[in-house]
Amino acid sequence: MRYEGMVYRPPSEAYSLIVQVTTGCSQNTCTFCAMYKDAKFKIRKVDDIKEDFLYAKNHYYDVERIFLADGDALIMPFEDLLEILKYINKLFPNNDRISLYASPRSILGKTDEQLKILRENNLKMAYLGIESGSDKVLKDIKKRATADEIITAGQKIRRAGIQLSATLIMGLGGIKDSKKHVEGSIKVLNAINPDYLGLMTLLVKSGTEIYDEVMAGNFEQLTPEEIMHETMELVKGLELKDTVVRSNHVSNYAHIKGVLNTDKASILKQIENALKNSDFEKSKRIRQMYARQTGL
Repeated sequence: MRYEGMVYRPPSEAYSLIVQVTTGCSQNTCTFCAMYKDAKFKIRKVDDIKEDFLYAKNHYYDVERIFLADGDALIMPFEDLLEILKYINKLFPNNDRISLYASPRSILGKTDEQLKILRENNLKMAYLGIESGSDKVLKDIKKRATADEIITAGQKIRRAGIQLSATLIMGLGGIKDSKKHVEGSIKVLNAINPDYLGLMTLLVKSGTEIYDEVMAGNFEQLTPEEIMHETMELVKGLELKDTVVRSNHVSNYAHIKGVLNTDKASILKQIENALKNSDFEKSKRIRQMYARQTGL
C-alpha cells in the first residue's frame, strides 16, 4: 500500500481498509486544524488507486469496511469516484460499507442524482465536519462555508440515503462567541438531523493560526467546566430524531453517549455527573500531552 503524509481517519474506521483517493485536504485553511500540513492536496490517478485496492485484495482477508482517505475524498470527480466504487465492489463483493470524509463544498458540487448513484454503489456514510453553526465563528475559523450552506449540504446528502456522521467542536467560539456558537449549532443540527453526531473539544495545537491568536491574547479559551456547560446548553436545545450522539474523542473532558431525543435526560444527567465528579485538571494534562504529540 502506498500512503503519502500522515493518514487520518474517524475513530469508527479503526479496523477499516484505508486507501487514499486524494492526499491532503482540499481546503486546509481552518485556523484550528493541524492536520494534513505535510501533504499537498491532489486527486490521485484512478489507475494508481486501483493498484492499491488490488494489492489489498491479494494481501488482506475479510475486508468488511473501506474508508476512502484523505480529508475530503468526495471532492473527487463523480465519474472517477463511481469507477473506484464499482472496482471496490468487484474486488470485495462482501464489503459492508464504503465511507469517506466530505465537506460542504464537495457535497454541493454533486447533484442529487449523482449522490444517489454513489449510494447505490455502496457509499454508505460520509463524515462532515460542521465545526460550528455560527456564521461569525465559521468566518473566524476560515471554514469557507456558511451555516446555510452546511444545512443545504447536510440535507442533500441525507436525501441521497447516505448516512451522515457530523462533528461539532465545543469551545470553538471561545469566551466571546460561545453563545453564538451554541445557538447557531443548535439551528444547523436541528435542520440537518444527522444520523450520528460526534462532539469534540477544541485542542489548541502549536503551529495553527488559532494558537497564535491565543498567544496574542485575542482568543480566550473556555475552561473545562465552561466546556461542559456549553455542551449542556447545546444538548438542551437539540430536537433531533434517532441521532446517535457520542463525546468519546481524546479531546473531550468527559465521555457522554446516547440517542437524541430519546436519551436527552440521560445525556444531560451524564454531563451533570461529569461536572460533579471529573478530575478536570488531570483531563487537561492528558489533552495537552496529546496535543503536543499529534496533529488532532
